[in-house]
Amino acid sequence: MLERLEMEAFLTLAEELHFSRTAERLQVTPGRISQTIKKLERRLGGPLFERTSRQVTLTPLGEHFRDELLPGYQQIQNAVTNTRAAADGLTGVLRVSFTTSWNGNLLLCAVDEFNSRYPGCIVEIYEETLHAAFEMLRTGEVDLLVGEVFFTDGSDITVGPTVFSSPRALVVPADHLLAARETVSVEDFALAPLIRPGGFPGKLLDRNYPQRTPSGRPVPSGSIAYGWQEMLTLIGADKGVTIVSLEGANFYGRSDVAFVPFHDAPPIDYALMWRTGQDTATVQAFVSATLEVVDARTLDPHSDAKGPRWTGGGGRNSARE
Repeated sequence: MLERLEMEAFLTLAEELHFSRTAERLQVTPGRISQTIKKLERRLGGPLFERTSRQVTLTPLGEHFRDELLPGYQQIQNAVTNTRAAADGLTGVLRVSFTTSWNGNLLLCAVDEFNSRYPGCIVEIYEETLHAAFEMLRTGEVDLLVGEVFFTDGSDITVGPTVFSSPRALVVPADHLLAARETVSVEDFALAPLIRPGGFPGKLLDRNYPQRTPSGRPVPSGSIAYGWQEMLTLIGADKGVTIVSLEGANFYGRSDVAFVPFHDAPPIDYALMWRTGQDTATVQAFVSATLEVVDARTLDPHSDAKGPRWTGGGGRNSARE
């Protein structure tokens, strides 16, 4: 039987073709790698690598051994991973919803990272309207939500880490006087009926859909809308305006509406949320995987793709910029 170090030393050296890099990856000395490979070659009866002062290459015998060994080694690694996941209770189905398409790419990256660690757990994702997403979380139909922080009062939903922030924008009819501006102000709420999302208590809506401007001017009340297309149709028909992430322009751009950023309003934060008291090991593991994706990636401002594109480099603060 091969020892663990023999398998790992051979397969890593077969990949790196460099003794020092192999030793660094396995956190041993280059001399230990060399001794282990020589011992393995004696056991197998022939050289596995050709060594010169300039390079290391696999011999035909080494290539044959790699091709035979690698599938079995990977099967062992998968068995260890799956067993650890089962021991941690990370099996079954984890249901995750999100409220905006521009967070979908991040969520898919998080699912990939989570599945690479816990292949025994299936992740189901759902894009829902604002009200439906929060209701599904409250009733237990989903286990996690990536959504706008300001739509919960924290009484039954725990707000976890923020994973993305976006500038706030006002969506107005394309022929509205505000559409020609480069930016708008929160005082401009007084200029048109404000369309609000349906299903939420007034105290939650008032945080971001106020009834008065900061100077005290009344904000006209517009229609109630439950979905994006309904809301945009109302705005395009000159029935009012509403507030959304500026990222919405990449996903819901229409000729009859305009997205104008605020110059005096805070960004919209999107966070991981779960039912209070239901932060299971699986939920915690998914939160951890998501944060690692956020910390390892940043938005690519030059991408042609719609919405946030998660690419290498940066960290959680970069994702907010």
